Amino acid sequence: MFTGLIEEIGTISSISKGIKSSRITISAHLVLKDLKLGDSIATNGICLTVTDFSSSSFTVDIMAESLRVSSLGNLKSFDEVNLERALRLGDRLGGHMVSGHIDGVGKIESFTQEDNATIVAITAPINLLKYVIYKGSIAIDGVSLTVFYVDDKLFKVSIIPHTSITTTLLDKIIGETVNLECDMIGKYVEKLLKCGDSSETTKQPKKDLSMSFLRDNGFL
Repeated sequence: MFTGLIEEIGTISSISKGIKSSRITISAHLVLKDLKLGDSIATNGICLTVTDFSSSSFTVDIMAESLRVSSLGNLKSFDEVNLERALRLGDRLGGHMVSGHIDGVGKIESFTQEDNATIVAITAPINLLKYVIYKGSIAIDGVSLTVFYVDDKLFKVSIIPHTSITTTLLDKIIGETVNLECDMIGKYVEKLLKCGDSSETTKQPKKDLSMSFLRDNGFL
């Protein structure tokens, strides 16, 4: 579990590509502190497991599924990536709950300067946009941000100077893809609303979970 607050920008030092997988080594400093084999590091928003490390870098394996649904396959040597170590119990939760399991990718549509902030518009498939809500949270390449506009084609976030310096978001170009993880609460609610009562012990007919059912039983 992560917060979407980037700790460090790392640099891809090497990439070894398999038939459908990949192995990358990333140069870093801060995230290597107290690092152990098997630890999780969110790399551009994707939870990856450390399989090897040194005093100046760490290595991760990327499976085929991660390459299919993310922009990791586009990485090249010397590219920079956003890094965040897994959340520890007792840490401040300054961003929002981020799992590191992205939902898909979006595409940078435009950058617009507004005083001290930069507005970034990102297009995304409708199956992702249905989870994006006004004033809700979204992780973009692992960065926790607040949505201030959304329609059926794109959404917009605003980048403050601190975020522009400590992440790679404003180093992107128009048309470049970014990893998106929507707020997980919406996905859980959708799943519950679609599920019936599958109890094997009651032998009662299935009942779809609906808003009226929740209201009638005191949940709303």
